[in-house]
Amino acid sequence: MSQNPRKDQEHGTQDYVDHDVADLELAELGHQRIAWADANMPVLASIRERFATERPLEGVIVAACLHITTETANLLRTLVAGGARVLACASNPLSTQDDVAASLVVDEKISTYAVKGESSEVYYRHIDAVLDGHPAVTMDDGCDLVTRLHRERPEQVQEVRAGTEETTTGVIRLRAMEAGGALRYPIVAVNDADTKHLFDNRYGTGQSTLDGILRATNVLLAGKRFVVAGYGYCGKGLAARAKGMGAQVIVCETDALRALEAVMDGFRVEPMAEAAEEGEIFVTVTGDRDVLRSEHFLAMRDGALLANAGHFDIEIDLQGLEKLAGGRRRAVRPMVEEYIVGDGALAHRVLVIAEGRLVNLGAAEGHPADVMDMSFANQALAVEWALASCKELSPRVYGVPKDIDSTIARLKLDTMGVGIDELSPRQRDYLSSWETGT
Repeated sequence: MSQNPRKDQEHGTQDYVDHDVADLELAELGHQRIAWADANMPVLASIRERFATERPLEGVIVAACLHITTETANLLRTLVAGGARVLACASNPLSTQDDVAASLVVDEKISTYAVKGESSEVYYRHIDAVLDGHPAVTMDDGCDLVTRLHRERPEQVQEVRAGTEETTTGVIRLRAMEAGGALRYPIVAVNDADTKHLFDNRYGTGQSTLDGILRATNVLLAGKRFVVAGYGYCGKGLAARAKGMGAQVIVCETDALRALEAVMDGFRVEPMAEAAEEGEIFVTVTGDRDVLRSEHFLAMRDGALLANAGHFDIEIDLQGLEKLAGGRRRAVRPMVEEYIVGDGALAHRVLVIAEGRLVNLGAAEGHPADVMDMSFANQALAVEWALASCKELSPRVYGVPKDIDSTIARLKLDTMGVGIDELSPRQRDYLSSWETGT
């Protein structure tokens, strides 16, 4: 299934597992970068060491539809150490790191189907390729693998014992499936673990989103009016880091409680209709569609920069923008496209970064390994728990068990050299009693 038969012939494809990657010659660079990330993922490394001894996933086939990055590679290595056979594909057409994909094939013997910039047709062909392996476990980033399985291969669903989902968007979709009676096997919402969303979503998204914007544009953030659409954990992290770099942050929300929280955190809160007229940089991070629409594009200042940090490319209405531009569109930098909207004196430029896809992975490298250490520790332990518990689980969305969350937090603190206090027996008794008062 190779994307580049000539390159594969030079490497002796017959020695490799089935794959579809850009270029196997990139494997050495990918191997080096995977090792760099691994050095900053000590919690996952400790789990890998235990997995290699205990082999809790022995013989289990895992289909992983994830961002193919250096950090993900170390998660997949951990699953393999636990005895699993892993098949991997990309969860976003722009998020693949081609050197990492090559190393997974060459060095880790993991069947990998992922090419940065792949078309929608190829994207779903790759999902089908991992499903052809008849997995017993699914791991998803955005729920495309799970929905493909349920819609296109209903007869195969019964082979799956459990799954995991790591994104806010994916959990939203899964809960909708559960509510509609469509979900047919248990899935763990890794995104909802405290050691995931409190750190990955907030600190990871906050930093990596700005990294993507800066790499793509080299724009100065200080003094810019920076509009954040959505004030969940990802939006909180993004707003805080943009403010820390001197931006004037405006938050747009539909949830009254989150809007109030943004106000109390010191941010200006406005409806998007008002923010559109004054913002210079806009970032959507809501998990919903059409957050930025035609009326907003028309109201924007000349040269407004648009980026998306949500999982799918639907938060910015690109079809509406294309219609307004009427073909007046061109690439002005790598990963930046210029659209001309309006006519005559009202004509102005709207600049879209990374095709409106995940900007932190489309234009940068995604989250730092240090924070993904906890997220992927959750993934590995959630798979172990789900397989051990699946006979008692019904087809619904489950949270990560609290003891797993607590274990990961303690392991992370240990690797950071941070100690904490322990409750005394008397303190524990007090917290569990009601008799003692003033």
